[in-house]
Amino acid sequence: MQSPVLRSLALTLAVARAVTPLSAAVPTNAVPSVIVSTAAEPIAPGKFAPTWDSLQQYQAPEWFRNAKFGIWAHWGPQCEPEQGDWYARHMYLEGERQNQWHVAHYGPPSQFGFKDVIHAWKAEKWDPDRLVALYKRVGAQYFFALANHHDNLDLWDSKYQPWNSTRVGPQKDLIGGWARAAKAQGLPFGVSVHAAHAWSWYEVAQGADKKGPLAGVPYDGKLTKADGKGQWWDGLDPQDLYEQRHAPSPGFDNVRFLWGHRWDWQDGVSQPDLAFAQRYYNRTMDLINKYQPDLIYFDDTALPLWPVSDAGLKIAAHFYNQDMARHGGKLNAVLFGKVLDDDQRRAMVWDIERGVPAVSLPQAWQTDTCLGDWHYRRSLYDDGKYKSARTVVQMLADIVSKNGNLLLNVPVRGDGTIDDKEEAILQGIAAWMDVNKECIFDTRPWKFFGEGPASDGAPITAQGFNEGKGKPFTAEDVRYTTKGDALYVIVLGRPTQPLHLKHLGAADLGAKPRQIERLGSAAPVTWSQAADALTLDPGDLPADAHTVVYKILRS
Repeated sequence: MQSPVLRSLALTLAVARAVTPLSAAVPTNAVPSVIVSTAAEPIAPGKFAPTWDSLQQYQAPEWFRNAKFGIWAHWGPQCEPEQGDWYARHMYLEGERQNQWHVAHYGPPSQFGFKDVIHAWKAEKWDPDRLVALYKRVGAQYFFALANHHDNLDLWDSKYQPWNSTRVGPQKDLIGGWARAAKAQGLPFGVSVHAAHAWSWYEVAQGADKKGPLAGVPYDGKLTKADGKGQWWDGLDPQDLYEQRHAPSPGFDNVRFLWGHRWDWQDGVSQPDLAFAQRYYNRTMDLINKYQPDLIYFDDTALPLWPVSDAGLKIAAHFYNQDMARHGGKLNAVLFGKVLDDDQRRAMVWDIERGVPAVSLPQAWQTDTCLGDWHYRRSLYDDGKYKSARTVVQMLADIVSKNGNLLLNVPVRGDGTIDDKEEAILQGIAAWMDVNKECIFDTRPWKFFGEGPASDGAPITAQGFNEGKGKPFTAEDVRYTTKGDALYVIVLGRPTQPLHLKHLGAADLGAKPRQIERLGSAAPVTWSQAADALTLDPGDLPADAHTVVYKILRS
């Protein structure tokens, strides 16, 4: 048997491998060149200063560690065409799938740009109270709404962005509606903020077709307020939306160039100027001050605009300080960043996009994933390619066993509804939760996260992106969680043979179980324990059973 010292060393090395993404974090010792002013939107006074050292005083609150599961409405005008994520960029890339669809349905982007897609979006069937109530019924312990995406439209009554959902498109305060619905259900409310990348993400809107009858005719990315006279957008400046008051980056129209280090403002990408960083800072502070969210997700490496600007540091300090003031000096807030180094993981919660580490991590973390595409994509509905309820539940169990939370996006159609297949998946998750939720909520990882063939996960790449790349879960894979004197054995399948659980032998479990039961069943469970394993008969299970849970009460 491996000694405690060797086991500890092996675990340390495993954690190091599991949390080292293939894309390197942007270090905390970088020196930003664009310094934003706090005159219009001051930082709340308090414990946290806008420095990495100060932000490392952060500790994830217990409510978040207990919550485990949230649902996200990653919803905005890019859902209106029902053609999937990054539509507002790819519609300007000649020959790309979304560009071809756009030309066929709306016309060429030189004549019908993304601003016009926004105009077509009305969200006429949106019922936030119904949706958030459904998500709570499914088991969500917190709720997230998209506040803006890389398309740069603010989805609230924004003081600093004229292109917002109260003036164009739906002409509704969407964040206000979501926030009220979450409060009515007693759910902590989160917002996701993505607009820091609009500067380079929208550079394709400066392009033009390279062939065909409109070759050389500019797209609408360089239009100005003066061009709007007599148009539906008269009085608005398209540059407040597209943010193209600069020369584009070299190779800006190459579909692949925005990934990699360019996402982190490296490799020759055009650098955001003070005016852009200041607007971003003011807009985000306005969002926080108006709606006082409990959670903020930044779709950025480390913090938004880092290391070009200090805007993200100032926003983070304000968010923490304001939250502490609202909660009598106790920090309730949760802030998420991506591709974090060790210091940054002490300053906020690490978010892993569509990915899971191979081992349990010492600090709270979250994965975000989606039933389909981030923005609604009709072909995934038509082709039956959503994640099943079983898949979501198995992912949740794996994540929770490793000290993480799952944030699940349920794509919303442009009109503000979810489709019948998504409703059915959610009902399936709710049915499993009705029986088994005690093995998820308020639990903590055990000394072993689990065992089985799928225990060695694929490596994390960049923001995450190892989802589905490891071995598929089967009934030979189990995950462990614990609460009080209970240890939960979560079987990631429907077992038909006795389970031989090597981590539950007397040597590792310590004390002999005084009782073992299957959640949702009063039938006795047959088991035996040796020094090196516990053998458990799964019993008679329904044909449609999946992710079966056994509860061990220890002496």
